Amino acid sequence: MRNIILLCGALALSAPAASADPAPMVIPHGTSDIGNAVAGDYTLDSNHVGVVARVSHLGFSISIFRWEKVSGTLRWDPAAVAKSQLSATVQTASITSNVPGFATQLAGHDYLDAATYPQATFVSTAFRQSDATHGKVDGSFTLKGKTVPLTFDVTLIGAGVGFAGSPVLGHVIGVHAEGWIDPKQFNMGPFLIDPIQLVIDTEFDHKG
Repeated sequence: MRNIILLCGALALSAPAASADPAPMVIPHGTSDIGNAVAGDYTLDSNHVGVVARVSHLGFSISIFRWEKVSGTLRWDPAAVAKSQLSATVQTASITSNVPGFATQLAGHDYLDAATYPQATFVSTAFRQSDATHGKVDGSFTLKGKTVPLTFDVTLIGAGVGFAGSPVLGHVIGVHAEGWIDPKQFNMGPFLIDPIQLVIDTEFDHKG
């Protein structure tokens, strides 16, 4: 009996110690600190983007239309913000509406004419920072083959280390932007005559 007790004790001493519970995963969160927006080339995150048009419904209310296919790039230079560059493209046929069948009509010849002009683009010409989290981005907006100047008021929502479009950590910049276009400049027909507000919420990802 004594030998059995000694054997059990020896086995207990030689057994590996139970491993400690793994440390909980730290989920990264952005902050509104512009210092966390590191320099580099960023790609628009198509999983975290909303491009919305807020359109007057004949003066009664505001109708909301959204585009589902958007791409873009951002070259960000915090040491020389004015030298930063932005380019974005929207596939015009990807418009959506909660009115059955209306999205197809909007993409058609009378409105966006997506078959002839499949893309709308914005290319920046100037970045004008006003404070740590706000600024304006001037640029050229092209829709239906016509290019006009357009300025977006931009707010930094969050920046920092984050999941840069994948499970791999990189750097993320998230912004909210608002601008206005005149539909009469693009021959949108007799129903769309009031200024249209474009609202963009998105993240840009830098893999490094």
